[in-house]
Formats: sequence, structure tokens, C-alpha cells
Amino acid sequence: MEEPCLPSGRNRAHFDREYVERLQAGDFDTERHFTRYFGDLLAAKLRSRLRSAALVDDAKQETFLRVLVALRERGGLETPESLGAFVNAVCNNVLFEIYRRQSKLASHSSDEGEDVAQDRPDAETVLMGEETQARVRQVLSELPPKDKDLLNALFMEELDKDEICRRLGVDRSYLRVLLHRAKARFRAGFLREEQSV
Repeated sequence: MEEPCLPSGRNRAHFDREYVERLQAGDFDTERHFTRYFGDLLAAKLRSRLRSAALVDDAKQETFLRVLVALRERGGLETPESLGAFVNAVCNNVLFEIYRRQSKLASHSSDEGEDVAQDRPDAETVLMGEETQARVRQVLSELPPKDKDLLNALFMEELDKDEICRRLGVDRSYLRVLLHRAKARFRAGFLREEQSV
């Protein structure tokens, strides 16, 4: 895939309408370039604001997911050149949500005098719960084939992430994006399934 042009004397890429359209269409190479290009920038920003490496990675993946979903739902950006600013704005929103959640947890914890568990289980916990196996199978069957295969390989077959990367032909950085997206879809489907019971 052709890299977005780098204007002379600048360290930032110039993104055009064609690049954004490829992102909207889910083009594999463009998504991989997008996550690599913005990954380091977001990581640097987030590391200066968050204490935990896990939180940094979660915030980065959540930013990628929200940007890609927004581009596809809204039909793209009016000015594709503002993609960098849009990614930055989404990242800021994710950060504010993290701060707000941490603030609530801290005040609740000090009120109760005990650690507060997360409100809802993460995808790994849900996948392992024996009492929810039927619902898990139902949700998995409704996921896109790539998401289903990825989650099965990781949680059911318990394959090593390097092996999954080899199977999919992706690097670890892009695997995190795919996994984050698949887990988000699974979580949404599982919550829908729970509400319908």
C-alpha cells in the first residue's frame, strides 16, 4: 500500500480522502498503517497521563476502535486532512472517561473502605464462566467469522499470541487491535443476550 505523503520539513503525515475511504472500507493494509502510525503517537501521549501500561494499551485500542467506528457510521470526515486532530480528540474523550471512572472508583472505595470490583465482567471472564456457556456459544455464533475464529483461537484453543499472528499474517500490534475489536463486539452481543433473558 502507498504510504500517505509526508510533507517536506514536517514530521506528520498528510492524509487524503482516498486514505480515509480505505479506512472506512476496512482495508487491511490501511488499517495496519493507521494503527502503526498513530500507535506511537498515542502511546507517548497516554504514557504521560496514565500510570499503568495496561491502561495505556486499553486507552489506545479504545481510541482506534472509536475512530474506525465513527468513520464508518458517519461516512467519514468532511476534511480528511483533519484525521490526526480527530484521533487526538477521540483520545482526549477516552482519557476523560478513564479519569471520571477512576475518580468514581476512588470515592466509592474510600466510602466503602474496600476494593471495588468492575461493574461488568470482561470478555475473558465471561468466556470462562461455566454457567454462561450456552449464551457464550450463541453470541460467538453471531459474530463475524474473523472475530469468532480469533476469540476461539485465543480463549478456547488457548493458542499463543505469536501463533495466532502467524495464522493471521499480522504483527502483535495489529493483533491487539483485532482482539480489542472482537472483544468489544462479543461484549456488546453478550450484554444484548443477557438483557433478552
